Amino acid sequence: MEYRQLGRSGLRVSAVAYGNWVTHGSQLDDDAAAACVAAALDAGITTFDTADRYAQGRAEEALGKALRGVRRSSIELCTKVYLPVGPGANDSGLSRKHITEGCHASLSRLGTDYIDLYQAHRYDDTVPLEETMTAFADLVRQGKVLYVGASEWTAPQLRAGQRLAADLHIPFIANQPQYSMLWRVVEAEVLPVSAELGLGQLAWAPLAMGVLTGKYEPGQRPPAGSRATDGFGGSFIARYSSDLLLSRVRQLRPIAESAGCTMAQLAVAWVLHRSTVASAIVGASRPEQLAETAAAATVQLDDDLMAQIDAVLDELVERDPAKTARPNDVMPAWR
Repeated sequence: MEYRQLGRSGLRVSAVAYGNWVTHGSQLDDDAAAACVAAALDAGITTFDTADRYAQGRAEEALGKALRGVRRSSIELCTKVYLPVGPGANDSGLSRKHITEGCHASLSRLGTDYIDLYQAHRYDDTVPLEETMTAFADLVRQGKVLYVGASEWTAPQLRAGQRLAADLHIPFIANQPQYSMLWRVVEAEVLPVSAELGLGQLAWAPLAMGVLTGKYEPGQRPPAGSRATDGFGGSFIARYSSDLLLSRVRQLRPIAESAGCTMAQLAVAWVLHRSTVASAIVGASRPEQLAETAAAATVQLDDDLMAQIDAVLDELVERDPAKTARPNDVMPAWR
């Protein structure tokens, strides 16, 4: 495993991180979740990403349980706050009240005294940014949060957040965007500004919800048990379900073979090839999947291979920067 500096901070993260969105607390029981976490640790993964929203808190609980007994200083725990976690008027957003209460609840579920990276899961334009960043600053000064970051913020939002963080003397160090061969909306604005500000990227969905593994075939039903057959996960995959796109993905197979890797490794290595990306977040429903994707950290892609990938996918790639903060707009309201 390779370990990379997160932005211009002193924090190092594993180049491949393990995320438990749509798996822990929903698709997987605690024993299966623990087996996946153990496989991640065996593969050298030290960075674990979750959120209070995932499975209504059960994902954090499952991750905390699976990591029980692991030396705390040997891992990096990342979680997020913003999305609804209950029906109340203050059960969502980035108000001082919700951030403070959300942090305490996440600490309890994770079974830890501090969060390495606490991220704003989306930008909240209903709350003054000063209130949001001051609440984060207080948690940093209390030792409950070490570093602060964001997820799916636009370039101007990141710039404003970094400016306030500098005034408050707190380490705002990272952004977590969706980023893959097929979803490149952050390339035009977010990545250049992040490089300027010293923000590292923790890329989620580098496998495009599993589509880039090649397991979905054009004209065929999705494999049983795959994310496409899950009601919530399937809503995210819908945009990748056209026969044309799936046919193009099949054309990546010989490119992966020439690079000496699997298609999943090719997709993760492509994301890690970007200099602003510190880590690619992968999920898993089986331990053996992590052994495969973690190995992507060692895959080297030359310029010719990158050009071949672009030649196959170019016309199907989403690049509109206006979609930066709206990766799919299917996050359901609390229910």
